Amino acid sequence: MSGLCDVAIIGAGPYGLSIAAHLRRRGVGFRIFGTPMLNWIDKMPRGMQLKSDGFASNLSDPDRALSLKEFSRQQGLDYADEGLPVPIENFIAYGQAFQQRFVPEVEARRVTGLGHTGGRFAVQLDDGEIVSAGKVVVAVGISSFPWLPPEFSGLPQAFASHASDHAVMDRFAGREVAIVGAGSSAIDIATLMHEAGAAVQLIARRPRLKFHTRTELGGRSWFERLRAPNTGIGPGWRSVFHVGAPLAFRLLPERRRLDAVRQSYGPAGGWYMVERVARVPKHEGWAVQQASVKGGRIHLDLAGAYGNRKTVSADHAIFCTGYRVDLRKLSFLDDGLRAAIRQAEHTPVLSSRFETSVPGLYFVGPASANSFGPLFRFVHGTRFTAARIVPHLAGERLRRPAPARPALAG
Repeated sequence: MSGLCDVAIIGAGPYGLSIAAHLRRRGVGFRIFGTPMLNWIDKMPRGMQLKSDGFASNLSDPDRALSLKEFSRQQGLDYADEGLPVPIENFIAYGQAFQQRFVPEVEARRVTGLGHTGGRFAVQLDDGEIVSAGKVVVAVGISSFPWLPPEFSGLPQAFASHASDHAVMDRFAGREVAIVGAGSSAIDIATLMHEAGAAVQLIARRPRLKFHTRTELGGRSWFERLRAPNTGIGPGWRSVFHVGAPLAFRLLPERRRLDAVRQSYGPAGGWYMVERVARVPKHEGWAVQQASVKGGRIHLDLAGAYGNRKTVSADHAIFCTGYRVDLRKLSFLDDGLRAAIRQAEHTPVLSSRFETSVPGLYFVGPASANSFGPLFRFVHGTRFTAARIVPHLAGERLRRPAPARPALAG
């Protein structure tokens, strides 16, 4: 069985749904594949809260009709633009409501293959259907790219796993768990598992955990806000550039772009986790040097800053070592197609319209960050992406919008 479409979208998370909503308004024929908000449901810890402020956690629809604020008002949920963390359950429900309203044609099917021949793309689905598409937008989320240091990647899964493997916290109740990391994933998982009845130890290389600054209006003085304006992806003038000038960021030398994305917004927990994680036993300032399984337990050999050493053992270790976009991890990509994509450190090099070196193939979301900047590691980048890519997908020339006329008096 086969079908035809103008545009195929792989992924039904915030970026895929936003682009689909704009295509639908323009009457462009498309098909979108994936379970709505799947990565958020399956790979994010239940009970966590978003680090992004409420105003920066919106999907993009053409009329801005369904913001997180409006959804929260309709559902009677607590909400504030700043200073009130967004529970992940609220964000998932918002994304699902967005999909039902703006993209009802989502097909909850998994893409198992993507090839390119004769100027068109062959999108193979898990039920055997092959869809022929003129253009393809790959909108997989960051959770598709979990990263483990090579020295830990070969450990048995029964004893070691990545943070993305854990959405449910109570499965480790009554067991000893070592959480490795100093970022928000480590802090969230360690806290939530501790509260769910696990005996948790948090191991962090940093001598002291770091937390983001509260951005609520009353939480910072006017001088602090002037010195470091809030932007939706964090305070600071560097963030102002990242949010306001993605096209200028793209013109920077490649090495500078790659370093900027890698080094920006390092490991830190949300300000609202300070008191909760304080109850979790910690080994701060200790780095894991080696891990081994002996006697039915995992043993982590730690090294301190001054050459001192110790060993921590547990029933299971969870490595919160982050995510790195790597096209080699997208198993559905045909080897020939993957090889044809111009890459920088295994990430796609994109045109100003998010197009790869293979005409008609686009990458959005975190996979576009090395081209456009750290903004696209966040939901906050959906509006720019949709505004930039959709006219191109629709076959229109991008025009600079005319300046708005002043309203006439009277």
